[in-house]
Amino acid sequence: MTFEEKTISSEMIYQGAILNLRRDKVQVIGGGTSHREIVEHNGGVAMIAVKEDGKVLLVRQFRKPVEKVVLEVPAGKIEKGEDPYETAVRELKEETGYTAEQVQFLTKFYPSVGYSQEVLYIYLCTGLTAGETAFDEHEALDILEMDLDQLFKMTVNGEIEDGKTAIAIMQAWAKLKLK
Repeated sequence: MTFEEKTISSEMIYQGAILNLRRDKVQVIGGGTSHREIVEHNGGVAMIAVKEDGKVLLVRQFRKPVEKVVLEVPAGKIEKGEDPYETAVRELKEETGYTAEQVQFLTKFYPSVGYSQEVLYIYLCTGLTAGETAFDEHEALDILEMDLDQLFKMTVNGEIEDGKTAIAIMQAWAKLKLK
């Protein structure tokens, strides 16, 4: 049985630079009410950039929420009013220095539908040309290259812990290897 929750009221709890938090009072099944805390976020993009030799560009950076260094595909936040494609082009250049001749949409997904309306878009970037990075002011990351087949195995084995990176690797592997 499908049931849609009707919003009775909404209260903004926190407004930040990256996200907002609101609390909605909703009507639930059976006529009662409950509360839902919802993170509002402009969304983001992740780029799986594959070089001619099959190597994938990755970044390694410290992530405070999990208190460790994480291996990831390049990614970034969508600015208000910005098209996700344009974000992908901009963020690939900023984080890796590379530009891509082809930027192909692969998929979009909700990282955590239980508490956020954030959408992430995944793009496959090929036809790469090296250039200079333009990191954000407080951004510190290492750029490395790994073979797509190796990354696929690492994902299947649970060695890739970042969700967007795992999805990007699986999507790119299917697109490029299952032709």
